[in-house]
Amino acid sequence: MKRKAILSNTAKYIVMSCIALIVLIPIYYLIVTTFKSSTEAAVSPMSLPSALDFSGYKEAFTAMQYPRAFRNTFIITLTSVVGLIIVASMCGYVLNRKSKYKITNAVFLLILSGIMFPYQMSILGLYKVIQGFHLMNSLAGVILIDIAINIPFATFLIKSFVTTIPIELEEAARIDGAGTFRTFWTITFPLMKPIIATVAILNTLTIWNDFIGPLYFLQSREKDVILQEVYRNIGQFSTDWSSLFPMMVLGVLPLVLFYVFMQRYIIGGVMSGSVKG
Repeated sequence: MKRKAILSNTAKYIVMSCIALIVLIPIYYLIVTTFKSSTEAAVSPMSLPSALDFSGYKEAFTAMQYPRAFRNTFIITLTSVVGLIIVASMCGYVLNRKSKYKITNAVFLLILSGIMFPYQMSILGLYKVIQGFHLMNSLAGVILIDIAINIPFATFLIKSFVTTIPIELEEAARIDGAGTFRTFWTITFPLMKPIIATVAILNTLTIWNDFIGPLYFLQSREKDVILQEVYRNIGQFSTDWSSLFPMMVLGVLPLVLFYVFMQRYIIGGVMSGSVKG
């Protein structure tokens, strides 16, 4: 039995090492290519660069107008995530505390149905709505869309997590004279910190990497986000990979730093909501 267990563990480690290698090879190729010239990248794509040349990053920083693109992406992501947390937290709280009513369950199923259909299916309707509200080529239009399309999943997570918060705390606050909004914001919302962090992380990744929304609803370069600037480097007949890869690294680097800083909150928030929800 001991030999069988050793062989089983060895096989698992080999399989996991192969999977890790498959994941790391594209990352390695991306990083080393950023330090190579176009000729060197074509001749020896997987080899280490002959010298650490940062000129590709400097050119990419200038070509994609990085400060402006980063500012637009940051504003859209931050505002969308904050708005989403405010709306989804109140919605999930009400749907959980009033779950004994049939109308509440019907509303929850209606909201949850938004997860089953990608918003790209209704892009024409969204285009008409945004155009009707005169929000074309504005960051506000993209922000509202990002909030709306991410509400279902965020509400689902928060509704499940609210079950773990003792209702007796809210009853005690009401006895002391606190109203519904005051009870929610001063008692319940602070206790949602794990799931709020999870929702913030997951939706930051989603909204930062959204390409379709800005592509359709932002029409001037002054409003472009980072992914649109990266896309500009892709030609119809050819692509300069040595210029494209530094742009990709510059685009994903803020997201990686954010994820590394916030990742410890993900497992706790998801598990707390899913196990007891």
